[in-house]
Amino acid sequence: MDAQDARELSRTRRRLLGGLAASSVAAAALSGMSAPTAAAQGMTESGAREELFELARLRNYKNRRSSSWDRTGGNSDRIPVDPGQTATVFDVQCAGVVTHIWFTIASPDAMHLKNLVLRAWWDGEASPSVEAPIGDFFGLGLGEYFTYQSALLAVAPVKALNSYFQMPFARAARITVTNEGPQPVRSLYYAVDYVTLPSLPTGLGYFHAQYRQAAPCKGVTSDGKNLDGKNNYVFLEATGKGHFVGVAQSILQNENGWPGEGDDMIFVDGDTMPTINGTGTEDYYNGAWDFGLQAFANERQGAPYVVDPERIGGRYCLYRWHLEGPIAFEKSIKVTIEHGTANDRSDNFFSTAYWYQTEPHAVFPALPAAAERVPRVFAVGGAKGAASAG
Repeated sequence: MDAQDARELSRTRRRLLGGLAASSVAAAALSGMSAPTAAAQGMTESGAREELFELARLRNYKNRRSSSWDRTGGNSDRIPVDPGQTATVFDVQCAGVVTHIWFTIASPDAMHLKNLVLRAWWDGEASPSVEAPIGDFFGLGLGEYFTYQSALLAVAPVKALNSYFQMPFARAARITVTNEGPQPVRSLYYAVDYVTLPSLPTGLGYFHAQYRQAAPCKGVTSDGKNLDGKNNYVFLEATGKGHFVGVAQSILQNENGWPGEGDDMIFVDGDTMPTINGTGTEDYYNGAWDFGLQAFANERQGAPYVVDPERIGGRYCLYRWHLEGPIAFEKSIKVTIEHGTANDRSDNFFSTAYWYQTEPHAVFPALPAAAERVPRVFAVGGAKGAASAG
């Protein structure tokens, strides 16, 4: 076949494929398919890609905001939160979706990011679907501020906390902030952006976020093999139907050396061996080779905070969003990661896992007391010894 014949064949193929695509959309319309069903093929009836029109497509919801604006019309757009007090920042009775949450905080408490607790309830449930220290929820798991940007969480200058998780609710929603620290928060500024709808479509899960910690992790001695995930650090255990979206993890080193040699292991629907098995902590967070001992922040993965790496007192904040394919489960999921090779290290791990699922959800682990959440270095008895408080 010469070059001219090849070009003609290529043009013929393109015309044929274009005709088939247009015909399939037309057939969907003629057969009585709804517009969303036809659009599921990625094209409109005109044959253009859906994303060409996404921003221009007219909306049928109502935009609303719950914020700390000054009800007198002045400029005191904040609220105080005294020790032991709970502030309700969002409380509605309707169907809708939270689309964005923003906070900024002024407090004399150096550990207010660990001492303030964010909680959320959907549709009148008895136990919260979101429970985490406010800093950990926004990826600041060591009580320190830094700036970064990702697809779902971002911290902007100066100390501006942003969440872009979509949080649907069918009848009601409530979000609170509780001060479990010893000092008052002088100024809590907040904005919860949401939309209201007549009703929600079917097939939606509820947003969940769960905090866990091991300070320190309990290092174990073994032959260096770990096939079944025993003694792994657990990010999440959930029952029901849903999908895991990702995690924000923070590490405070109690030992010298690289703390991230552990493999991620994810168990789906009761599997006793890992359904998904990784190759190392930096690999799970989509980096490589100890992240080159440097910070980075991308849309779906990052290590935006790396300070004094591979030394006692070294600090890391990490995140991974499974936007390309949330990890689905029909009955249950357990998301874990090793702390060192076969769990031989005893560093401090803090994490918040994010997922969507049907209700009711399993009972969350008890939130550690505020004093226990404050990061501190422990003496752990040598390079890879058993952990003991120091």
